[in-house]
Amino acid sequence: MTKEMPFSQVLEALLDDSIPLHPRYLYRLSDLGPENLAPLAEAWEHVSPRRRQAVMEDLFDLAESDLLLSFEAVCKLALADPSPSVRALAIRVLDQYENPAYLADFLHLADHDPDTGVRAAAASALAAFIYQGEVDEIPPERLHVVEECLLRLVNSQEAPLLRQKALEALGFSSRPELNPLIEAAYRSDDPAWLASALNAMGRSVDARWKKPVLDMLGHLRPTVRAEAASAAGELEIAAARRPLIKMLDDHDTDVRAAAIWALSQIGGEGVRSRLARLLAHTEEDDEVDLIQSALDNLSLTEEGLGFTLLDLDEPDLEDEEALIIEEIPDDDDDDDDEDGGEEEEDVLRKLLGSEEEDEDLQEPLDDEDEEDEEEDDLREFLDDDEEEDDDDEDDLD
Repeated sequence: MTKEMPFSQVLEALLDDSIPLHPRYLYRLSDLGPENLAPLAEAWEHVSPRRRQAVMEDLFDLAESDLLLSFEAVCKLALADPSPSVRALAIRVLDQYENPAYLADFLHLADHDPDTGVRAAAASALAAFIYQGEVDEIPPERLHVVEECLLRLVNSQEAPLLRQKALEALGFSSRPELNPLIEAAYRSDDPAWLASALNAMGRSVDARWKKPVLDMLGHLRPTVRAEAASAAGELEIAAARRPLIKMLDDHDTDVRAAAIWALSQIGGEGVRSRLARLLAHTEEDDEVDLIQSALDNLSLTEEGLGFTLLDLDEPDLEDEEALIIEEIPDDDDDDDDEDGGEEEEDVLRKLLGSEEEDEDLQEPLDDEDEEDEEEDDLREFLDDDEEEDDDDEDDLD
């Protein structure tokens, strides 16, 4: 049996900037007990800022690759680090554990940290608690606190990055205020707002966003294309399959990665063979790992598709009639919608920071998502795709 390294040796290595920190020291930072945390806290302030940041970057990578490692104790300590980059990295590591014990810390940092990047990281981390609230894993009262914090940030005059991350985190929420905010961000001329809107659309798992997502798969900006591809996967848009397959040849690494995973979520004819062919010709180790994971996920997707098509019982006729009756809209709803229209337009203009009248906001996004309409959009997208690709390269040059 291998003898455990004395923790004092770990502290000495942390304080010595003259040599790179060996991975064996990093593993000793996992599952720290009180007897080791106290001396680490005392030594941490004497570790150079560059070394502290490098350690947190390594811990993030290790936590992402090995779910059995827990760096919660050291990251909790790093939340109070004087370096903003170290605080932001600590939030990103703790976010992976989705532990309700850190909710109060994230709320405080999102509202009060002096650095915008740290506040944005904290707002992003709150997304996990929105999801937990929607699936009843945390009390409704706690969910409400998180939602109110994020809504306040989105509607504030804070830095755009912070507001965008707050909008993305709200994507999991079923709050009625969210859809107008997503629409306003989607209609923005700012690609960063558009990307955040697409992120929130994917998280919402709401079919009303299918057409807006499809429309952005051919966008000039890689960040927008990547978010559109991810959203298409989350929404399981069958009509996005062929555009996503074409995106496997995109020059941008993030776009290709998003398309690979989205195809594993959608599945269908030709997806497995295309991913297998891509795997055979890929030389990048990270992309090889991603494709292999995507093929595993595709197997789960295909099992789900088989269950949907073959194993579901047909509903009783009486149940179908009851559903039809329940879907008939109430006439009073139209009056309510008209009364709230003016107020909604004000919300949209406020989000984009514009006091001018925007004619585009007078018309809501098309909620139609029938298969024939999606297929028409897809055919139009594919017909124009080659010409748009050439134009895109010219514009980027």
